[in-house]
Amino acid sequence: MAQDVALLGGSFNPPHLGHLMASVFARSALGVDEVWLVPAFNHPFGKPLAPFEHRVAMCEAMGATLGPWLKVSQAEASVGGEGRTIELLEWLLPRHPGVHFRWVIGSDILADLHKWKAWDRIETLAEVTVLNRPGSPSARAVGPPMADVSSTAIRAALEEGRDPVGLLPKVVAAYAREHGLYRR
Repeated sequence: MAQDVALLGGSFNPPHLGHLMASVFARSALGVDEVWLVPAFNHPFGKPLAPFEHRVAMCEAMGATLGPWLKVSQAEASVGGEGRTIELLEWLLPRHPGVHFRWVIGSDILADLHKWKAWDRIETLAEVTVLNRPGSPSARAVGPPMADVSSTAIRAALEEGRDPVGLLPKVVAAYAREHGLYRR
């Protein structure tokens, strides 16, 4: 029987409770064996990001709070390129024979699919699961609305020295403070 793995790609700049809830939903409601958080090495649309190693470490700290089924993949660092999902999937598939991959996205992403490289090919390489995001209804989305959490608002709070209570796992907030991330 093939292993079923949900891939949650993103900036994870920083990883927040929305990512955590999406991971738990994928594990429990979709019944996947594992959830892999895949931080972007390069952002395909040029967004500035905290250093990759810090975003990986924050994802690992968050994952440790849930259990061994939540893993962090650093595949994007090996893939290189522009940070496109198609490049990631084409790199992962031959390295993980027997794994059934699901690419999990939020319904807020659907409006931007025209910007994605080879979206039609992505859908042939991985089962795409769309999670319901507040403010972005879609007939394609599954589950209840996920948390309405903004990484931009979290970074702004951290930059101002405020604690974004209820938006960020405590271990992630502590890591960001300890390493001076998102500070002016």
